[in-house]
Amino acid sequence: MTEEFHKIRRLPPYVFAEVNKAKAAARAAGEDIVDLGMGNPDSPPPQHVIDKLAETLRNPRVHGYSVSRGIPGLRKAQAAYYERRFGVKLDPETEIIATLGSKEGLANLASAITSPGDTILVPNPSYPIHQFGFIIAGASVRSVPAAPDDTMLEALYRAVRHSVPKPTALIINFPSNPTAYLASKEFYKEIVKFARKENIWVLSDLAYSEIYFGNEPPPSILSIEGAKDIAVEFTSMSKTYSMAGWRIGFAAGNPRLIQALTRIKSYLDYGAFTPVQVAATAALNGPQDYVENMRLLYKDRRDVLIRGLHAAGWDVPTPEGSMFAWAPIPPQFAHLGSVGFSKLLLKEAKVAVAPGLGFGEHGDGFVRIGLVENNQRLRQATRSIKTFMNQHNASKP
Repeated sequence: MTEEFHKIRRLPPYVFAEVNKAKAAARAAGEDIVDLGMGNPDSPPPQHVIDKLAETLRNPRVHGYSVSRGIPGLRKAQAAYYERRFGVKLDPETEIIATLGSKEGLANLASAITSPGDTILVPNPSYPIHQFGFIIAGASVRSVPAAPDDTMLEALYRAVRHSVPKPTALIINFPSNPTAYLASKEFYKEIVKFARKENIWVLSDLAYSEIYFGNEPPPSILSIEGAKDIAVEFTSMSKTYSMAGWRIGFAAGNPRLIQALTRIKSYLDYGAFTPVQVAATAALNGPQDYVENMRLLYKDRRDVLIRGLHAAGWDVPTPEGSMFAWAPIPPQFAHLGSVGFSKLLLKEAKVAVAPGLGFGEHGDGFVRIGLVENNQRLRQATRSIKTFMNQHNASKP
C-alpha cells in the first residue's frame, strides 16, 4: 500500500508548482507580484454572451443534464465558424463534438485511441497535455522538434523508420503554446502527406487560431485536401472570447476520431452546463468585433512588453501569434535553468513567468511570458526587470 500508483509514477513533479508556491508566499507577505505566468485572459467575455447566459439561466428547464457531445445549435454554430473562417465544410452530426475545453478533448481522445505501449510523436517543447494525455493513457512519447520547418519533417520520417512500435499519432499546435510558432498551409500539406503515407493520426491543437498579429490569419489543417482522412482539430472558446473558465471547446474533423471521442465522453460526462452551451452558441453566431478588438489588445500588449524587455537588455523575439512571448534566458542567468531563473525573477523583480522546463526538457533554456496584464502593469514589470538586469550586470566581476 506504500507504492505509488502506476500512472502517477509516470507523471513527473509539476514543474510550475515551485514557482507557484513562491508566488503564493510572496503575495501572502504583501508583495505586489505582476503575474505573467499563466495564460489566463483578464478581459470579460462579450456582453451579449454574458446576457445570453443570464437569460438562459432563468429558464427552469435548462438545469438538468445536458448533451455530452454538445447541443445541436452549438455544433451547427461551430460548423458555420469553420466555413466562414477556413472555407471548410463540416457535418455537425458526424464531424464535430463539443468538449469541456480543448484540454479535456485532447486527453479523452488520447485515452480513446491509445493502447499501452503505443508510440506518439509530440513536439518538444509543447503544452503539457500534448504529451501527458498520451502518457496517462499508457503510451510512450517520442519528441520531435517544435518548429514547423524541414527539421521537424525530417524528424518525423526518421521517427517512423526507427520507432518500435511504429508511431500511431502526431500532435501539432500552431500558433504554438509556448513557442508562439505559426505554421503555413504549405507546412500543413507536408504534414498531411506524411500522415496519409504512414497511416498516422494527426491531432491539431488550434486553440490560438484568432490571436495573430500579421495580415495572414493562421490556417486550419482541415483546409488541406485529404486532411479529414487522418486529422482532427481542437479549438477553444477560452482565448478567442475570454471564456477560459466556461470550459467550452471543440474537436472537428475525421468522423472515426470524432466517434471515438463521442463514445468515450458518453461514459465520462454529460457535457457542459446547457446555459453555457447556449451562450457559447451566441458567441459564435453573434457579432465578431470583440474578436478583432481582443486581437488588437494583445498586439498592443505584445509591443509594450517586447519594447520594455529590449530596453532592459533582454533580447526576446517578437511573437507573431498566441498570447505569449517565448523568451530565451539571458546568457548571464543560463546556468540557473528555467526554474531557477523564474524563481530569481520572482524574488528580485516581483515578476512571475512560466519556466520553460514545464513544457519539456528542450524548453529549459526559456521562460514563457503571458500577455495577461494591462499595459500599465506590463510597463511596471519591464521596469522592474530592467532594474534586476542592471543590478546583476553591475555585480559581475
